[in-house]
Amino acid sequence: MGLLRSLYALITRGVHHRDADTFGGIDFQRLQQVLHHTVRNRQYFCEALSHRSYLQVTENESAVSNERLEFLGDAILNLVVAEYVFHRDTSAAEGDLTKIRSRLVNRKALTAYARHRHLADFILMSPSASQVPGRGMETILADAFEAMIGAIYLDGGYEDAKRFVQGCLLEALTEGTVKMEDENFKSRLLEQAQAGGFGTPRYSTVNEEGPDHDRTFTVEVFIGNVSYGVGHGKNKKDAEQAAAERALQQFRFSAKQAHGVNETGNAQND
Repeated sequence: MGLLRSLYALITRGVHHRDADTFGGIDFQRLQQVLHHTVRNRQYFCEALSHRSYLQVTENESAVSNERLEFLGDAILNLVVAEYVFHRDTSAAEGDLTKIRSRLVNRKALTAYARHRHLADFILMSPSASQVPGRGMETILADAFEAMIGAIYLDGGYEDAKRFVQGCLLEALTEGTVKMEDENFKSRLLEQAQAGGFGTPRYSTVNEEGPDHDRTFTVEVFIGNVSYGVGHGKNKKDAEQAAAERALQQFRFSAKQAHGVNETGNAQND
């Protein structure tokens, strides 16, 4: 029995640990680097990264999708973010706290967190699922991010999961890919442009690049014949918002500028 047990251990070690840094097709050395987390139980993370479509193409009969871990991660995410916004603004009313939390845990925000940690490079899915466009891929990324929170929680406990979520949150807030305030830059630009007598801003898509499931749009905004900003986004709406935000940073409504735009078609930028 001792010999058989030793042989079994050797065989399974050869199957599951052919490369000390890979398991189930996942590069764990790199995954640990992007997560800033030391993995103890790799199986949790294989599950967290397994989209349900992967079950249709894998030969691993014991593989399960990340849907259960997504459920767990969602609960932990909401708790961590609720605690964060609660302590951040001690005077905010319950309704305001709820709105802020919603903005920090919606699909767009979760997708941003997932992209910051390059989860798309690790997700196990079928070839057809990897080609889904726009919002379909956003949903896959958002679900994987929540499942990853669940995996980290099971692997290292609540404090590890909290540290991961807060790190992703602060990183996205610092870079501006996620915002606390619900700012509609297009509406603000429209109001200011019309108030200054410049007319309605016009948005033009100047470039689209990348595969169908992960495209990047570039949009330029014009007021009159003058370009005031260029923005980028994973869809046209986000790119237009980014361009409008850029325009607001440059646009100044003074009598001198109004005269310059209306008579020469040129705006004076700071």
